[in-house]
Amino acid sequence: MYPRGFAEDARERSRWCCEQLEASRVLYFPRPPFEFSDNDRDFLISQRRSNSSVHKNISYRPARNMIRGFEGSPEVLERLTSVMSNYSRAVENFVRQLLSPYDAGFKLDFASFRPIEEEGRALPIHKRNDLLHVDAFPSRPTHGGRILRVFTNIHPTKVRVWNVGEEFSVLAEHQARHAGLARFAAAGDTTRWAAIPRAFGAPIPHRSAYDRFMLHFHDYLKENATYQTGSPKTRMEFPPMATWLVYTDGVPHSVLGGQHALEQTFIISRAALVAPEVSPIGVLEKLCGRPLAAAAHS
Repeated sequence: MYPRGFAEDARERSRWCCEQLEASRVLYFPRPPFEFSDNDRDFLISQRRSNSSVHKNISYRPARNMIRGFEGSPEVLERLTSVMSNYSRAVENFVRQLLSPYDAGFKLDFASFRPIEEEGRALPIHKRNDLLHVDAFPSRPTHGGRILRVFTNIHPTKVRVWNVGEEFSVLAEHQARHAGLARFAAAGDTTRWAAIPRAFGAPIPHRSAYDRFMLHFHDYLKENATYQTGSPKTRMEFPPMATWLVYTDGVPHSVLGGQHALEQTFIISRAALVAPEVSPIGVLEKLCGRPLAAAAHS
């Protein structure tokens, strides 16, 4: 993973890894670089997803030690919670060591287990994983923070297949203005509507102009047939037990096939980045010529 002749200094390695990720690279490990037992893998593979239409994955919320998207016996739920908790903690410890420059601006987000075969899934266009997109979370705005994700393919035999698109700076130059960047920048954030409850009773999250644009950009890219068919792509195949790290808010990606994957998400603050100018918010602010998120949230 490291370049030939790379120094043994841990801080230098960590900064190099951060630089590679922020430059739209995918960091790859042929085996999980953290503890994950065969027993836990076998247990997860034996599970079946909930019939709930709300959750396409089984998710784990570390702050509440809670599983969502699973229906089963209390005993199985207890074991599943334990497995996901151990996995989340192990990945967190690994990422804190590997990417130590981020430690001051590091937030542990949700983990997930993805048990469904990706190839041939019938989903609405905005939920399709096989279309190139960049990530944004409707319920968890980042205000310019970056979405770092760690994936592991735990299927015993199948590869997990991705397409990866062009760097975000190129993508934004080609698509952001057409997607309405100037309109979102001028409209600002959702502060004045944040206290208005939604129909189901939850308040509207405080979204910056950046968050609002990125949610729209996610859908815009999936709807854009010309972009989907005509943009450059690189096919990547991740064999069983491979682990990879990627900033999915800045690397256009699609999942073409594979089953049984684990994933842990982190939010890295803008202030902690080693190259904030190449982050999606940095690129978009340069394009539109105005701030897209308050400095207090960056």
